[in-house]
Amino acid sequence: MLIEKQKMESLSEAMNEEAEKGRSPWADARVRFFKNRQAVIGLCLLIFVLAFAIFGPFIARWPIDEIDFMVMGDIARDGGPSFANGHYFGTDDLGRDLFARTVLGTQISLAVGLIGAAIAVLVGTVYGAASGFFGGRTDNVMMRIVDILLAIPYMFVLILLLVMFGRSLVLLFVGIGLLSWLEMSRIVRGQTLSLKGREYIEAARATGVPSATIIRRHIVPNLLGVVIVYATLLVPGMILQESFISFLGLGVQEPLTSLGALISEGAATMNYGTLWQLIFPLFFFIVTLFSFFFLGDGLRDALDPKDR
Repeated sequence: MLIEKQKMESLSEAMNEEAEKGRSPWADARVRFFKNRQAVIGLCLLIFVLAFAIFGPFIARWPIDEIDFMVMGDIARDGGPSFANGHYFGTDDLGRDLFARTVLGTQISLAVGLIGAAIAVLVGTVYGAASGFFGGRTDNVMMRIVDILLAIPYMFVLILLLVMFGRSLVLLFVGIGLLSWLEMSRIVRGQTLSLKGREYIEAARATGVPSATIIRRHIVPNLLGVVIVYATLLVPGMILQESFISFLGLGVQEPLTSLGALISEGAATMNYGTLWQLIFPLFFFIVTLFSFFFLGDGLRDALDPKDR
C-alpha cells in the first residue's frame, strides 16, 4: 500500500509538472502576476478608483456647478464633510460640492492618462517597429529625428500650444500623447531589432510577405508584453503632467476640473481652515498613481522572460 501511494504521489507530481510546462506564456504570466502581492494590491486600488469614477455620479447628491448658499456664510465652519446636507467631502470655497467635483476630476485625470498613453503607445509602437525592422539608413534617419525631438522641452511646447490655441481638453489629450511617444519608439525599436533576425521572420521574408504585413502580424504581437508594461507605467506620468499643467492654471476650463486643479485650489485655501479641499483630491491622486505603479511593476515581473 505504501509503495502504491508513493507511485500515485509521484504520478500526480509528474502530471502537475507537465501541466505547468504546457501552460501558455500568457497563462504563466497571469499566475505569476497574481502571486505578486503588490501587483494585486495595485489592481485592487485601480478597481477602487475606477469604481469611484464610474459610480460616483450616481451617489453624488449635488451637481458639479451648483452652489449651496446655505454654507456660503462661513465655509470653514459649515462647508466641511457632512452626510446630512449631502456634501460627503464638504464644499469648496465657492460652495460647490467637493464630492461631485472630485469624481469629475478623477474621470478627467484618468481619461488624460489613458487616452494620452494610448496615443503615445500607438504612435511609438508603429514608429519604433518600422525603424527597427527596416534598419540601415532609414533607421538612422528616424532615430535622429527622435533625438532632435527629445532635445526639445516638450512641456514648454505643450504649455505654448495651450496658450496659443486656448485651454482645450482635446488639445490636452492629443498634446500630451503626441509629445510622449519618443521613449516608447526607442524601446520598441530595440525589441524589434532583436526580433527581426528570428527564423519565422526570415521565412516570411523569403516567401515574399510584404513588410507591413510582417510588422503587423509577427513583430507587433511579440511586442505586446513590453508595450503593455510600458503603457501602465506611462499612464501615471501622463496624469502627473496634466496635474502640473492644471496646477499652473492652464488645464481644463471651468466648470470642468481635474485632480491637479482641485489640488491647486485646495492648496490655495488650506490656510483658511478648509483642509478637506486638499485632502480628498490628493488622496485619490496618490491612490491612482500608486495603483498604476504597482500594476506596472507587477506586469513587468510577470512578463519578464528572464524571471520565468
